[in-house]
Amino acid sequence: MKRERFQSRLGFLLVSAGCAVGIGNVWKFPYVTGENGGGIFVLFYLLFLGLMGVPVLTMELAVGRASRKSAVQGYQALQKPGSKWHIHGWFCVAGCCLLMMYYTTVSGWMLGYFFKFARGVFEGLSTEAVEGIFPAMLANPVEMTVWMALTVVTGFLICSFSLQKGLERITKWMMLGLLALIALLAIHSLTLPGGLEGVKFYLLPDSSRAREAGLGHVITAAMNQAFFTLSLGIAAMEVFGSYMKRDNTLASEAVRICLLDTFVALMAGLIIFPACFSFGVEPKQGPALIFIILPKVFQDMMGGRLWGSLFFLFMTFASFSTVIAVFENLQANAIDNFGWTRKKATLINGAFILIASMPCVLGYNRWYFEATLPNGSVGQILDIEDFLVSNLLLPLGSLIYLLFCVSNKGWGYERYLEEANAGEGLKMPRWLKGYFQFVLPVLILIILIQGLL
Repeated sequence: MKRERFQSRLGFLLVSAGCAVGIGNVWKFPYVTGENGGGIFVLFYLLFLGLMGVPVLTMELAVGRASRKSAVQGYQALQKPGSKWHIHGWFCVAGCCLLMMYYTTVSGWMLGYFFKFARGVFEGLSTEAVEGIFPAMLANPVEMTVWMALTVVTGFLICSFSLQKGLERITKWMMLGLLALIALLAIHSLTLPGGLEGVKFYLLPDSSRAREAGLGHVITAAMNQAFFTLSLGIAAMEVFGSYMKRDNTLASEAVRICLLDTFVALMAGLIIFPACFSFGVEPKQGPALIFIILPKVFQDMMGGRLWGSLFFLFMTFASFSTVIAVFENLQANAIDNFGWTRKKATLINGAFILIASMPCVLGYNRWYFEATLPNGSVGQILDIEDFLVSNLLLPLGSLIYLLFCVSNKGWGYERYLEEANAGEGLKMPRWLKGYFQFVLPVLILIILIQGLL
């Protein structure tokens, strides 16, 4: 069967960036920035994005583009006879499934809050009532299931069409809508009284705030955020490499994806921080910032129903772009490994993800319990699933992709370099081999060990 291709370079960039742009950008990035002192954290984040994110992204894309296959068969096509690198491909498939077992629930939260704001649910409520809406949603398994199922069914329906008519066409419009929404929301936040103070906190480097958070903690937090923002290590990006043309170098494409991903993350901060400062809200709030604190801010804002609706529509686009991108990975693996048609892959994968997502939904109500994770944190089923993906599968998978591309026992640095530098644009220099072989693995191991301990 002939491999599908993206219709345009813009389609590839927007789909790949849509996979990278997700909850980590528009939810985690702002509050982690707030917790770590603002501007200095952002500088370190950009530094590590270039040192770690871009190189590993080129490697995932290179495996995909050179093999024209999804994870398992991609390794099989490039590895030396008798070697077992392709086993990691199955872990990638498992990682994508595990990611979607909780990500669809969180994406459903965003969708649910969009409809709540659009219907005017928050209007006229007391502060305590606004704070109680999110816990009430978590305690309601039927509501949670409806939003999760709507996310899963819509996502796989889009992926049931061909690459160009389904994923590429929908994601292009959704990403363009996301960029328009984020610009509109950021401009509005900047016009709020006192909003510029939020911008100063967010973007101006302040050594005293960095020292207060602990410079070492700021650096490691920036390293983690730069690494995890691109969702590397479970072949979520590799499959898009298999659909690419060879007109442009992979370093050029990786830089563009990172820039678009970072633009959305930075703009999300320009929405949240000015609004927080304008209404006297502490910007160091954790995950509660999105679902408990910001709804109160929108409630106090003129036209809050409109701005809250637009904000959660933007959040829905950001999370759903990741959902359908990872669904496409599951589709491609099913088609490549089992010879299924796209329709059959849609039905089986969709049914599996629907059922497999239920423990996360029920983990906040009917099956509620608290578990202590290896790193000492306490959480529910969602937290366990997220720990396995974020703290184990992503860094370990990235390390395997890296070793595969630079080791003589894997694909080999020269073959990787030849594929990465095919086409026009920014070339990956040969002299980086030492950095890729000895320094980058250590940085990834630091992230892995830190996440586990």
